[in-house]
Amino acid sequence: MDPLQKSIAASQNYLLAHQYPEGYWWAELESNVSITAEIVLLHKIWETDTSRPLHKVEAYLRSQQRDHGGWELFYGDGGELSTSVEAYMALRLLRVSARDPALIKARQFILDRGGISKTRIFTKLHLALIGCYSWAGLPAIPPWIMLLENPANFPLPLPVSLPKFSIYELSSWARSSTVPLIIVFDQKPTFAVQPGISLDELYLEGSKDKPSGLPRHSDWTDLFVELDTLFKLGEWLNLVPFRQAGLKAAEQWILERQEASGDWAGIIPAMLNSLLALKCLGYDKNDPVIRRGLAAVDRFALETADTYRMQACISPVWDTAWVVRSLVESGLAPDHAAVVKGAEWLLQKQILDYGDWRVKNSAGQPGGWAFEFENRFYPDLDDSAVVVMALNQARLPDETRKQAAIHRGLDWMMTMQCQAGGWAAFDIDNDQSWINAIPYGDLKAMIDPNTADVTARVLEMLGELDSQGRMGPSKIEQVRVQPSALQPSPVQSSPVQPSPLQIAQANHQNSNRIQRALTYLKKEQEADGSWFGRWGVNYIYGTSGALSALGLVEPQNHQRQIEKGVQWLVKCQNFDGGWGETCHSYHDPRLKGQGVSTPSQTAWGILGLIAAGEALGTFEHTALEKGAHYLIETQELNGRWEEAEFTGTGFPGHFYIKYHFYAQYFPLLALGRYQQKVIGR
Repeated sequence: MDPLQKSIAASQNYLLAHQYPEGYWWAELESNVSITAEIVLLHKIWETDTSRPLHKVEAYLRSQQRDHGGWELFYGDGGELSTSVEAYMALRLLRVSARDPALIKARQFILDRGGISKTRIFTKLHLALIGCYSWAGLPAIPPWIMLLENPANFPLPLPVSLPKFSIYELSSWARSSTVPLIIVFDQKPTFAVQPGISLDELYLEGSKDKPSGLPRHSDWTDLFVELDTLFKLGEWLNLVPFRQAGLKAAEQWILERQEASGDWAGIIPAMLNSLLALKCLGYDKNDPVIRRGLAAVDRFALETADTYRMQACISPVWDTAWVVRSLVESGLAPDHAAVVKGAEWLLQKQILDYGDWRVKNSAGQPGGWAFEFENRFYPDLDDSAVVVMALNQARLPDETRKQAAIHRGLDWMMTMQCQAGGWAAFDIDNDQSWINAIPYGDLKAMIDPNTADVTARVLEMLGELDSQGRMGPSKIEQVRVQPSALQPSPVQSSPVQPSPLQIAQANHQNSNRIQRALTYLKKEQEADGSWFGRWGVNYIYGTSGALSALGLVEPQNHQRQIEKGVQWLVKCQNFDGGWGETCHSYHDPRLKGQGVSTPSQTAWGILGLIAAGEALGTFEHTALEKGAHYLIETQELNGRWEEAEFTGTGFPGHFYIKYHFYAQYFPLLALGRYQQKVIGR
């Protein structure tokens, strides 16, 4: 067995050994320590801290503190202010003395960067909850914005037409986190926790009673600061219109969106904020809603003999779909028992309920997949496309059931295209960029516009389905039309067979969709040939995805774009044969494609070059050989790859993720394709 085959076999065996009995794969999503710090605060507020092993959080936080005294947003970033303040807060809540050497060092790091007054809004919020920051320094969130979902909700007729805004103009993650905060910001609670702490030592001003207020930028965005002043004046005068109606609508929205498992939106911020909102409303900790919510939070925790930490989210659907793809494309039989079990588990996770996407998509019917175990309100396009590709590659005992699931998912995805031509992660036309300028939105992640990487994924899915003949005798533009796509009513007593004219019209519409998506993807290409990566770090991720799409969908019409993408990837390959890109490239585009080599980013480079090589009819053999050699040489004896860097993106510039399986299934997928398509065996 040669080194390539040996590496593939070792990687396959490693992943097969990590499949759960139920059929799925799932590895840790590592982010920064602020998520864990906020959970300490949550349990202190609910007085549930003694029933959780929070004493182990101290050891975890100490292990993550760096020599400079701070805590990082991502590996090797030099430390980040807000993250460090929240870690400091959590350690104080865990009864670590302010005179502890670790906190003395942390305090200096924090003060050197401006102290608490320079932290992000959400850090200040968590401090305000325990009296360590003044609510006067936080922006107002008027409860009546809940009623903008439907003007008919207002108790009185509106004298003027409202601007186009509602909570559904916020991204799904911002929406699910913001609605509960409407209640929290209205109540402005200060909870008495044990131990009670003061963090005045972290203020350059010397006290929390001297907040600097909302920052001004000397541009049009200062209008929001003026509006905030008016909102706060209304609060002070008790003249907030429709306050009680808005608060009641927010409470109802929260309760309606809790999963039976207790989760909200599948992310800790939404879960934490919802529990805080219900605390403000007087819910008891033994209420079933609260007990379910706290149990859901517990399931995001990872405990070892010495430490306890939290994940911001969990990724079993995403991980399972990619593992299935990597196993099959690296040579495992499509009907291998592990592949079948994983694919059948994915079938069970298809979401057949209407979610928030329905507000802007009246034509679509449910059929997507979410990222997590449970998240029926928020299926996403990226997961759905990858799951469809995984199912397409597996051979199941009940192929009819599988094909029905694929086509239902495909129908839903086609109706989720944005007006700009691409696909976003969760919603349609969620792209009002001004929302990112409001003081509350200082993470600049309040919207969910279509992006090159998600658009490329959907196009890649369509291309793969067509290239393998799984879409019938028709070509890509003739995506199979379901009666559901033509008759969008939510309830149908019996299937309705579309007429030939309806099929022709729908196929023409799908053809237009694909052309619009291709046009959008071409426009998103940078002058140097790269594409921006919204959900992975960064231009290597985006370029690999775009080449994978264009290599399958009308490659003959995109030779120039593909060639430029190849040239950029080859140019940024490292001397050791790998590819790497720092998260700092989101702040400084001059760093695009630059960074220490990592297994996941090297795999993306290889996958992009292979897709392009197939489209162009010639491979960059030297670059591919060097990339494959890097992966083979850096693989450990047990078949895994080690990767310290963060290569997943939550919010560009503000939140990053280390997917612990990225360094496993992407290299296997890359080596599998290299063996099959480049080496030819």
